[in-house]
Amino acid sequence: MTKTDPVLGTRALNRATLDRQLLLKRSPLTARAAVEHLLGLQAQNVKPPYYALAARLDGFRPEALSALMADREVVRIVTMRSTIHTHTADDALTLRPLVQAARDRELTNFRKGLVDVDLDRLAALARDLVEAAPRTMKQLREALLEEWPDADPQSLAIAARCRLPLVQVTPRGLWGRSGQVALTTAEHWLGRPAEPVPAPDATVLRYLAAFGPASVKDMQTWAGLTRLKEAFERLRPQLLTFRDEHGVELFDLPDAPRPAADTPAPPRFLPEFDNLLLSHADRTRVIPAEYWGRSWVGNMVYATFLVDGFLAGVWKVEEDTLVVEPFGKLTKAQCQEVTEEGMRMLATMHPGTSYDIRFGTVVRPS
Repeated sequence: MTKTDPVLGTRALNRATLDRQLLLKRSPLTARAAVEHLLGLQAQNVKPPYYALAARLDGFRPEALSALMADREVVRIVTMRSTIHTHTADDALTLRPLVQAARDRELTNFRKGLVDVDLDRLAALARDLVEAAPRTMKQLREALLEEWPDADPQSLAIAARCRLPLVQVTPRGLWGRSGQVALTTAEHWLGRPAEPVPAPDATVLRYLAAFGPASVKDMQTWAGLTRLKEAFERLRPQLLTFRDEHGVELFDLPDAPRPAADTPAPPRFLPEFDNLLLSHADRTRVIPAEYWGRSWVGNMVYATFLVDGFLAGVWKVEEDTLVVEPFGKLTKAQCQEVTEEGMRMLATMHPGTSYDIRFGTVVRPS
């Protein structure tokens, strides 16, 4: 970083990130192309990936993503930050090896329950089990416990999940369908082997295209990895550098969009766990400091909405009503824009169903 690096203020970072995230204006990309561009969609629950694309794509219909999943062009798999993501098949076979070191480190948290367990043998046995037939975590625990009866059952199943690239097989994840979580390996489900562990350089460039401008720590937060500085340094000659208002060095692609700070940003309804809110070490580019922690209570995480590009409140669908809870006071014009965007979201996700929209309480007082 040099003293001549331009400074990007919070609003400039906000607009740049929203543009990369397809949230300034809806994109004509296909569902598959969007999943690829965004490096996957957070998917702890079944519905969030669908709502994430509804906020971003022009003409999106949930059936489009569901068909990709049914055809095994996208899958649900544990990758970044040890959380389930919806990825393209290609990314499942490359990003999972990239973050494998983090999954190996995660296992150290369960070493007390894995005393005398040969992890290589466990991985081989678990692979044989899930490739013979998809298994639930309960079935996997029980089968592994027969081999290691003195081990902690939950730790055995987590070890299998950490050591192997396990995908959730359909019908789990399909729109309008239900199904328990059953697992097999990505290689078995997709019919081809995983890639060797790649250098992170290509993923750094893709991360900047989807989340930049960003610091090394930002990407490490997104990926759940450490020691990415070397990759950024290798790429430095082909990148631009900026500073944020605190002097932190930010990297970016030379031809990436960086809209003016006053570019209009329409309201958007996002699902719980949307990666927009989770993929930077410094999240003030999207989350005002006064609203930090307002979108979750204990283990309950709420769907959120943006006004003027920033987190502005939470929402939920309650029977036949969309309930919207702003964290602060909205102007009459903003309320109207939020209402119109809510109607559009409901028409996309629940066509032919009538809903009321009410400004009320979503997060119940504890």
